[in-house]
Amino acid sequence: MIDKKALTNALAKAPDKVKLTGKLKITLNGKVVREVDNLVTTVGKEFIASRMQGVVDGVMTHMAIGTGTTAADVADTTLETEITRQTLATSGGTVSGAVITFERTFAADDPDITAPAVSAVTEAGIFNHASAGDMLAHTVFTVVNKAETDTMTISWAITVS
Repeated sequence: MIDKKALTNALAKAPDKVKLTGKLKITLNGKVVREVDNLVTTVGKEFIASRMQGVVDGVMTHMAIGTGTTAADVADTTLETEITRQTLATSGGTVSGAVITFERTFAADDPDITAPAVSAVTEAGIFNHASAGDMLAHTVFTVVNKAETDTMTISWAITVS
């Protein structure tokens, strides 16, 4: 038989560990070409904690893509080689339960390139400012070649568990 009082006491002493995990899904011209794990940066975690206190740092408003290839690190505050930064489809993201989703479609000719050139996109990040600002999350992935006429949509889901 389970001792409910002992179980309650044990659970009360157990550490509560909050995790931030997620996935980044990249589509090119409507076809999924990459799905990779998410990395929430130290600055991103500090941003989330400050929001719980009521500090009014701007909500996440922008997504950037780049061509850097150095592995993402929790200490990152910028992309290695940013090539464009655009506003999110919904400022602050869309919340459903414990998941917040950020999305942006990078239109044809964004970044501005001339055919037949392509942008070898290998990294993405979420920010709370049009330039600089706090970087919530950063991920580096195998190259997705975006030609001048391609549209690229990145859907970034972060789960608090």
